[in-house]
Amino acid sequence: MPSLGADMEAGTLVEWLKRPGDRVKRGDVVAVVETQKGAIEVDIFQDGIIERWLVEPGTTVPVGTPLALIAGGAPAATTTQPSPPPEPIAPPSVKPVHVKPKPKGGRVRASPAARRLAAERGIALDAMIPSGPGGAVIYADVERARASQKPAPKRLDLAEMRRAIAAAMARSKREIPHYYLSTTVDLTPALAWLEAVNTNRPPARRLLLAAPLLKAVARALVEAPEFNGFFTAEEFQPGAGIHIGTAIAIRGGGLVAPAIHDVDRLSLDELMVQLRDLVARARSGALRSSELSDPTITVTNLGERGVETVFGVIYPPQVALVGFGMPVERPWAIGSEIAVRRVMTATLAADHRSSDGHRGARFLANIDRRLQEPETL
Repeated sequence: MPSLGADMEAGTLVEWLKRPGDRVKRGDVVAVVETQKGAIEVDIFQDGIIERWLVEPGTTVPVGTPLALIAGGAPAATTTQPSPPPEPIAPPSVKPVHVKPKPKGGRVRASPAARRLAAERGIALDAMIPSGPGGAVIYADVERARASQKPAPKRLDLAEMRRAIAAAMARSKREIPHYYLSTTVDLTPALAWLEAVNTNRPPARRLLLAAPLLKAVARALVEAPEFNGFFTAEEFQPGAGIHIGTAIAIRGGGLVAPAIHDVDRLSLDELMVQLRDLVARARSGALRSSELSDPTITVTNLGERGVETVFGVIYPPQVALVGFGMPVERPWAIGSEIAVRRVMTATLAADHRSSDGHRGARFLANIDRRLQEPETL
């Protein structure tokens, strides 16, 4: 069971998408688990063959519990019948039950993976024969079905999500010695550059300010690795890459901060594509476990909400959070003259166990400097 954040203690295995004997490779989605933040697709980090399941669908287990055994390597060539794999733990034995279609507007019980597949293939959930636990439609049912109606969207338990976020933030303020810094950034060069770049682009390919902001943070982190990683076992562990958790508001309430991986290596166009995709999937409940389990720093941008300054709470075990506010017009000194410029407040919340105010100030100044030369990002 993957850890999808400091606020997660356990998860419920909803559905297996692969079976014993199936070959899988790194990045394949093999299961769906239910957490306080909704249904999350579990992707794996190695190649191999699934030997057997260790946890049945519908079971709630603590973080770190093995869910399945995976054997590495290719099977040996043979002309004889291969020996059978170890006996898998079978999912609950539920025979398909014919059910009457629900009235118009009713909600059919179905796993999140089944709902997404049905939506992609235009299959009506209420016309299927469910074979999952408790009469729920599962992934295999959708593959067998042939219909055309799209299902209702999956709903998140926002109250449970808020409780989980509150627990994580309370732990953060209790255990992490925060310090806070802020600086004012002249955004005029970055906004002028964005306007020029977007002039002849269709809306779907235009860059938003969020892209250069994230890239400036990533480039600055290369020179300040003490802000990119985790504080565990009483010491700082640097991140394996610069994986920026991007705070995304869920419609109706709630918040998630999935990671965009290796932001320092992405072009601004690549970063914008990934950001749009991440926001869309976060709001539809289609995130992957790898996107929630390994952010090395979090960036929150409340500018679009009209907030000028945001001082965030570090998400443990991370050691830093960068916040950006709303661009506003202010008088600004340029040499010996005063002009009206578009400026923005950038803030840093950092863990005093892994860095100090001097290094934090240099980190914020580095972000500022890079935003003055947006063409180099």
